[in-house]
Amino acid sequence: MKKTSNKGAAFIADYEQFIRKPYLDQAGIPTIGYGATYYENGQRVKMTDVPISKDRGLQLMHYHLAVYEKAVNKQVKSIINQNQFDALVSFTFNCGERALATSTLLKKVNANPTDKSIVLEFEKWNKITDPKSKQKVVSNGLTRRRKDEAALYFS
Repeated sequence: MKKTSNKGAAFIADYEQFIRKPYLDQAGIPTIGYGATYYENGQRVKMTDVPISKDRGLQLMHYHLAVYEKAVNKQVKSIINQNQFDALVSFTFNCGERALATSTLLKKVNANPTDKSIVLEFEKWNKITDPKSKQKVVSNGLTRRRKDEAALYFS
């Protein structure tokens, strides 16, 4: 079973950025630490939760990494290299296991992991549902992240 490399974990931590107190992410979801929306016991993060230390944030991030590594290991049927794995774990960490499972990105990776059109599949996942309008809108942060994940995937 593949694990995220130190480079991959740093990539994810860079994008998620540590925030001690609960905050609402771009989509209005309560989040804490390095992008955690729930704790190890399955309980969702609430805006009333107490702030956490950086060590606790890393502990939570590693818990979530293990969850998403398992998902990528389970769903990817083709042979992929470490950078490809790390990029897919980052994608899954951010978008969720269901998003990976139902994506054309996964279908293309499983059909031919070197298919250059995989870049376009990463790039499609750059929208959030605006909490006010409930409409899908492009996020500059997600656009940048997907571009960097695709670059990592093909490096």
